[in-house]
Amino acid sequence: MKIIKDISYGEYESNLLDIYLPDKEEFSVFVFFHGGGYEKGSKLMDRLGYPALFISYLVERGIAVVSCDYRMYPDAKFPEYIQDGAKAVKWVLDNMPSYGKVNKVFVGGSSAGAHTTMQLCFNSKFFEEAGVDKDRIDGYFHDAGQPTVHFNVLKECGVDSRREIVDERAPLYYIGIQDYYPPMKFVVSDNDIKCRLVQTKLVIETLKHFGYDMSKVHYSLMHSTHTAYWSKADDEGESIYGRLIYDFIKLYN
Repeated sequence: MKIIKDISYGEYESNLLDIYLPDKEEFSVFVFFHGGGYEKGSKLMDRLGYPALFISYLVERGIAVVSCDYRMYPDAKFPEYIQDGAKAVKWVLDNMPSYGKVNKVFVGGSSAGAHTTMQLCFNSKFFEEAGVDKDRIDGYFHDAGQPTVHFNVLKECGVDSRREIVDERAPLYYIGIQDYYPPMKFVVSDNDIKCRLVQTKLVIETLKHFGYDMSKVHYSLMHSTHTAYWSKADDEGESIYGRLIYDFIKLYN
């Protein structure tokens, strides 16, 4: 595995990404956005400063991983961290071919990072503003993301953060009749943040209502608390989270 750290993809100090490359000339790419409520977290996804377990799992199986930092509160406000996400994807599409032949590009995130991925997936304006052709994204991995207005966006506006609101700031607002959506995977826990399981099911039912091809919508219910599985290994010592991502990617890779 080759690691290239702290590449700048934008004008802000926190617009940095790390690349984890497999030892092969041809690969698909998984772009990852960390969680933390847009207040904390890191592209390393490990408090000790090491790459998360799922990264090595994917790279060992021939998937390049690009893990991205972005602006967060209090230095950023909605939708600046979403705009950063779009710029990071733009950088990947433009520059990853210089590291090898890129087969396909998948975009994923955990918690707040999954709110970002749902915004990019359903609200086309973010990619349009960044100059990204949305059809170049081959799939999305949404892990325990909030499809309604994010609770910290509500807090930013002085609204009770416990409320569930769907308006122009919510990914769910933009789901409608479309000619095309790429494949996507939803992951959530049975003991997740309050209402997150119901919210995730609401997204899936909304896609079904608008006639989306449900054979391309995948869902895993974890017996866990909120995103606790991303750092866990199974009985064989393999990354549980890495397998969730890899099993989805290989369906379309």
